[in-house]
Amino acid sequence: MRSVPVINVVATCAFLIAAISLGEAWGGPRSAPVDFTKISPTDLVHRTPKGGLQNPYKDTQADIVAQGETLFRSHPCSGCHGGGAGGGMCPPLTKSDWIYGGDDDTLFRLVTLGSDQLQKNGYTRMGFAPVVGPMPPMGPLIENSDDLWKILAFIRSRYDDDPAYKYGAPASQQ
Repeated sequence: MRSVPVINVVATCAFLIAAISLGEAWGGPRSAPVDFTKISPTDLVHRTPKGGLQNPYKDTQADIVAQGETLFRSHPCSGCHGGGAGGGMCPPLTKSDWIYGGDDDTLFRLVTLGSDQLQKNGYTRMGFAPVVGPMPPMGPLIENSDDLWKILAFIRSRYDDDPAYKYGAPASQQ
């Protein structure tokens, strides 16, 4: 009589182990959220598949935009693109001239890697603007990914062109 309860316990344990294993196989392992303050832009780019980067901030968050503006002006960004991102010796960041695309993932990678490495990673120019030279890699100069996301939120907040192109060309035109 004692063998029946032992068999039930063993069967129950086997069922639970199988259910947990299948759950992970079907849903994949759950990854912990990324703390953007603790990972460099370069490391984040290398560990995230193409298309997987999305800004956690919105260009409507005034405090984030203000921090992004301060960061933009304290890095070489403003020296080339102008203090308000309206252009200088390099293209304005307030228009729809997204040469490689205007989505979060592409912009983060472009700033981090620079245009030469971005092209080596399979990105192609989608548009043309009067560009004096290639975009240099800024990832090593920016302290962490959180700072870069704030800079990009600031840039988006300055956009003053056709709203349909704020995040790159609409899907119907790609």
